[in-house]
Amino acid sequence: MDYLKIEERLDRIERLLTNSKDVLTFEEACEYMGISRSFLYKLTSRRQIPHSKPNGKMIFFEKEVV
Repeated sequence: MDYLKIEERLDRIERLLTNSKDVLTFEEACEYMGISRSFLYKLTSRRQIPHSKPNGKMIFFEKEVV
């Protein structure tokens, strides 16, 4: 199997896994919404997008809301 086919399959698997999750990490939310990290930080700091920080540091987003 050549490199491009493997990469395409991995991308498809990643999309399927992301689609089946209810809660997204910060990185997953950036990728899911197609926005930069800095823009998502701005949205969270301005409280323009609902998020949670259960342990005080890591930011999580409910997929339904995003």
